[in-house]
Amino acid sequence: MRAEHGSCRAALAELPAIARAAGMSDYTPCPEGVARAELAAGHRAGGRLLCHGGPDYPEALSEFADAPPVLWALGDRTLLHRPAIAVVGARSASSLGQRMARRLAADLGEAGLVVVSGLARGIDAAAHEAALTTGTIAVQAGGIDVIYPAENAALARQIAETGLRLAELPPGFAPRAQHFPQRNRIIAGLAQAVLVVEAATRSGSIGTARIALDYGREVLAVPGHPLDPRAGGCNALLRDGAVLVRDAADVAEHLGLDARPDPLPPLPEAPPPAQAPDLAGRILAALGTAPVQEEDLLRDLGTDASSFACALVPLEIEGLVSRRPGGYLCRI
Repeated sequence: MRAEHGSCRAALAELPAIARAAGMSDYTPCPEGVARAELAAGHRAGGRLLCHGGPDYPEALSEFADAPPVLWALGDRTLLHRPAIAVVGARSASSLGQRMARRLAADLGEAGLVVVSGLARGIDAAAHEAALTTGTIAVQAGGIDVIYPAENAALARQIAETGLRLAELPPGFAPRAQHFPQRNRIIAGLAQAVLVVEAATRSGSIGTARIALDYGREVLAVPGHPLDPRAGGCNALLRDGAVLVRDAADVAEHLGLDARPDPLPPLPEAPPPAQAPDLAGRILAALGTAPVQEEDLLRDLGTDASSFACALVPLEIEGLVSRRPGGYLCRI
């Protein structure tokens, strides 16, 4: 609008007329005092305001009509100008799903891609953690200084130190339900492809994939067991033409990456959530219909063998969990 009207003040003066033409009769521009207060709050939080058309604003978003006019950024802004892939999925992710997300994010980071996600629990957090050393961008649904969920506060601090956090809403705003689709369009727009690891048929992750398709981005998905509801969305995407992903090499081949990920040493296991339900509930949440090694599950949950066994036995008696040959467990 500045280019069209000659100056920022002239553009602001035209906003009420533009709003009336669009059918809004009671529109008034943001008062200068409110804007200055937002700037001060963002700077106190350590953020920098990126304006559409400015040098630091991500070029990947600029091409879209609904691109955010401004973004608050906290961290390494150079990540916005590197090729990126979004890794998204279920908040209530299974143990296998989180392992897959960590492995994919680490390998794709080694291949030169920035990993973009939404700082949610589950798949998002696993992907961010695995890409801390190679580059990750967390797009927040609230203000840049409002961490949601609170259990990811330590992760958010790490991302601000080695990666980048982005927020469209002003500082101090707590996210509401309508803000998550807004966040998801930024995730989809920043990346050249969206990779869904685990997602129910109706979920925010599938919404992000749909936005990516509308934006002309690639959509990739990890298949899952048909009886696991956390795999329903991924399997539906694959049915509708998404690219099937078994490992990072599949992604690299499809995107035509020059570099292929090198073999990596085993990743450290993710710590249990800071605010977790009872151990039996955590076991059920971590298990799916695909069998998991009991030792791997025990490490993922961060508990001792005695407590694990005490919580597991009632689940077996109730017919909720089944043992399989070779020390494997799965939900029934």
